[in-house]
Amino acid sequence: MDHKMKNVLPFIVLTCLLPSVSLHAELKIPAIIGNHMVLQQKQADPIWGWDTPGAKITVTFVGQIKSAETGADGKWMLKLDPIPANDKPQSIKISDGIQNIEIEDVLVGEVWMCSGQSNMEFLLRNDWNGDLEVAAGNYPKLRLLKVPNVGSQQLQTDFKSVWQASTPQSASGFSAVGFFFGRYLHQILGVPVGLIDNSWGGSAAEAWVRRESLEKDPRFAALMERTVTNEVYKQTEQANVDYAAAMDKYKADEAKAKAAGLPDVRKPVSPAEWLAGNQRPGNIFNGVVNPTRGYGIKGVIWYQGESNVGRAKEYAQLFPFLIEQWRNEWGQGNFPFYWVQLPNYHNKESKPGESPWAELRESQTQTMSLTNTGQAVIIDLGESKNIHPKNKHDVAARLVRWALVKDYGFRFPCHSPEFQNMEIHDGKVMVKFDCFGSKLRTFDVDEAMGFAVCGSDHIWHWADGKLIGDDQVELTCSEVMNPVAVRYAWANNPVCNVTSWEGLPVTPFRTYKN
Repeated sequence: MDHKMKNVLPFIVLTCLLPSVSLHAELKIPAIIGNHMVLQQKQADPIWGWDTPGAKITVTFVGQIKSAETGADGKWMLKLDPIPANDKPQSIKISDGIQNIEIEDVLVGEVWMCSGQSNMEFLLRNDWNGDLEVAAGNYPKLRLLKVPNVGSQQLQTDFKSVWQASTPQSASGFSAVGFFFGRYLHQILGVPVGLIDNSWGGSAAEAWVRRESLEKDPRFAALMERTVTNEVYKQTEQANVDYAAAMDKYKADEAKAKAAGLPDVRKPVSPAEWLAGNQRPGNIFNGVVNPTRGYGIKGVIWYQGESNVGRAKEYAQLFPFLIEQWRNEWGQGNFPFYWVQLPNYHNKESKPGESPWAELRESQTQTMSLTNTGQAVIIDLGESKNIHPKNKHDVAARLVRWALVKDYGFRFPCHSPEFQNMEIHDGKVMVKFDCFGSKLRTFDVDEAMGFAVCGSDHIWHWADGKLIGDDQVELTCSEVMNPVAVRYAWANNPVCNVTSWEGLPVTPFRTYKN
């Protein structure tokens, strides 16, 4: 071989090798799998990512060595063997034989998803004692992850965010309900806790569900018909004209409300915001839920419903459907799902009547027919002029009772008393409650307040109530001689005062639907 050929040969070899190197995709993992993460203990937790189709992936963690092969779509996934809680930082090493990723400071404990709209999104620093709670927010083994708000009609697979240890700085901008819930678990269980906050203020329940699943279910035909009509309209010039007019009206109404000391007026949503926002069916599932779908969790806490007020009958089907769909999507069985019932809001009513907020609360209560669910009743924690009540600590305390009792074996009161049955004799109504091991009491005054009765004319009147024994309330009303039905706390902002002995409010109810 001559001298010139010897010099050219290495370049020929290098040129032949270049295509195979350049065709190898970058080894990637999603944001939810990263430094400072918490893995769910005692569960086969998925780990996934992307690479060149056909690549051989190896994952090493605390003595486990797991392998997977990338599919034709470039995604790989494997599951770790279940391990108990561990508060000592460990590393996860991922390799495709060419590239390596090391995830550091990984803990094992309890992981909960914190979902819903603005009252779940409500920041810790805005709680009544937010300044103190933030200052006391240094919990190195409590880990926080905030998922950005992204609305899309196309499935997203990742987002931009990072896990952080709880510090005054990171806790300050995190969900107050989520933080308090997680802190209680961390302190009581003595294990690391990971919280994933994917809440989005103003969101409607239908946006949290895969659109195709809604379209396939005949119960939601009217919802999806409205959606399609709205989608067409939102892309017209007339929609922009109408939005401008709505904004002018909003500004005038908001000024009047502030001057009169009334609650804030809801701001109109622009056509573009609606199309990419948190009301359109499927948008949040695609942009927020899907990138986290499958991550090992213990359960979900949920605070939402305000945006579905006025559609209670639909919500009675939609909310349990959402829970069932999420459980199917995660493939982890019927994981715990606990929610906050809507609080009291708006002005006090002088006469008993109809209430869209009460109807929505009823739909939430009915959803407890699903297995492994629980409801925190907060009919006493709202504010008449603030749709975002600032006492989030007590909200979280009522939620965490459910988890501690049902999932971790503690014996605390968690279930608000519920209507059981009633008997009518000589114009008196005796209402019996299931107190779940507790007994009834009244707050502040002896009279049991918040009850209304009606006769066969279905006109409602306030009733006088008094406690009888541990679990009954006797009702009388001089205006209704032959009562046929009862309501309790049936108003947007009811005056009601019956609780369990431990202070859990009686669940609002009605025995008759007009």
